[in-house]
Amino acid sequence: MNEELLNDDDVTLYGLFVEAYTRLKPLVHGDLGMPETWFEVLLRLGRTPEHRLRMTDLAEAVSFSSGGFTRLADRMAKEGLIRRDPDPVDRRAALAVLTDKGAEALDHAMTKHVTQLRTHVSGPLSLVDRRHLERALRILRDASSSAGPLEEGAR
Repeated sequence: MNEELLNDDDVTLYGLFVEAYTRLKPLVHGDLGMPETWFEVLLRLGRTPEHRLRMTDLAEAVSFSSGGFTRLADRMAKEGLIRRDPDPVDRRAALAVLTDKGAEALDHAMTKHVTQLRTHVSGPLSLVDRRHLERALRILRDASSSAGPLEEGAR
């Protein structure tokens, strides 16, 4: 085995990132009152102007294939959390739109989510550490995106 590669700083950095994410994920998503994927969809819509996104853009933002996202959107629409509207710009496309019921569900989940984030993510960090982490994560996200940066409001 190549000891130099096994102990490479880049391997260690990535390993720490994965370990931190793996430990944090259940802590900040465990008590949302809905599946994590639903929460991500509602959050994206809630943070987007007019609370609507093209279905294909939303599927990409939550890392779903278009077919997988269609099934997810079907379940969420059946629960009344989102609805599909025709895209006024492209008649071949549809928009996912946050409903009032979806906004209420998001508000409820966000109360718990923000509490957990403040306890487990931002709480242990100084303000300077938080800004450095945010900057680094944006750089990594944007550098690895084939479509480029997401719209600022979609975060």
